[in-house]
Amino acid sequence: MKSAITGVRNAVSHAVYRGVVKPICFRFDPELVHDFISSIGVGLGMTAIGRLLTRAAFGYSHKQLEQDVLGIHFKNPVGLSAGFDKNGKLTDIMPSVGFGFVEVGSVTGSPCAGNPKPRLWRVPQAKSLLVYYGLANDGAAVIASRLSQKRFAIPVGVSVAMTNCKTTLDISEAVEDYARAFETVKELASYITVNISCPNTVGGQPFLNGDHLNRLLTRLDSIPTAKPVFIKLSPDMAMTDVDSLLEIAAGHRVQGIICTNLTKRRVAQGLQDGMNRKGGLSGKAVNSEADALLAHVYRTAGKRFVIVGVGGIFSAEDAYRKIRLGASLVQLITGMIFEGPQLISDINLGLVRLLKRDGLTSIRDAIGIDNPLRN
Repeated sequence: MKSAITGVRNAVSHAVYRGVVKPICFRFDPELVHDFISSIGVGLGMTAIGRLLTRAAFGYSHKQLEQDVLGIHFKNPVGLSAGFDKNGKLTDIMPSVGFGFVEVGSVTGSPCAGNPKPRLWRVPQAKSLLVYYGLANDGAAVIASRLSQKRFAIPVGVSVAMTNCKTTLDISEAVEDYARAFETVKELASYITVNISCPNTVGGQPFLNGDHLNRLLTRLDSIPTAKPVFIKLSPDMAMTDVDSLLEIAAGHRVQGIICTNLTKRRVAQGLQDGMNRKGGLSGKAVNSEADALLAHVYRTAGKRFVIVGVGGIFSAEDAYRKIRLGASLVQLITGMIFEGPQLISDINLGLVRLLKRDGLTSIRDAIGIDNPLRN
């Protein structure tokens, strides 16, 4: 009965979003819309009634979706990816939207204005966003102060990256910038993601180089913390390069891999609107590459690392596919922007249905069943 009522509620929400809200929002600059919607989320999260009303509109829970991963309890496997709540302002409201966890950031060692505007474009033909923010954020110290004043209802990860500036062109400076951010947020985060794959910085992606990554992780290993550490990979890498980075990561305090970040490739159909602009593509444009990388990482290193699947999740079937390929958790942003905030409970509702269809009793039972581990 609960599922049926939730399904009807979500169908109505989806119709309103697709028929009214989305057409209005898509007439305005996407960054302006993002900032406006975020301000509403901040306001709703400040009061118990705001959180309660949001939960009534979008929430859903089920015991089959709960699991413990790396000692952290997740009420469901669907998380908000880094890049939406850059400054840690939305952690109060996102549990009511239905997320099982959120990832704040990316957070950098120093405050960062990011790249010049405009820096965010919609590519509707490909159900994608072209993103060129350049790690805009308030900086680790300010964000850590903000997070320290909150009590989290769900796990909150923090993604750290190097400040997007000319100073970090020097690898030694870049390593210390990561270390500053890591040190500042380590005790506030449920887990820490080391974002080595942002495609939109002046320094490029230097830590996709094995020697540089080894140097960075060695420095981060020296910072005491019991919190799980993830690294976030690029979907544009050759699998041989992925294997090299996984081998390096296995020698350090890394327990998880996030697959994947934005893609710089422009091969997907319908991307003409973004061909002449800088930036990385999210959503359906990165889906096949993200799935291929996820499957490869799980097959080759699934015994060593927990995997988080990101890229192109617009439905329960999309999320379930990533889980069956080896993801313990999934994250999204773009699907919610194109489909509406009810998508989170739609996915969770659908996951329960898919588990029942396949005769499985827990979301953990589905992890990797389509993608056997190599010995």
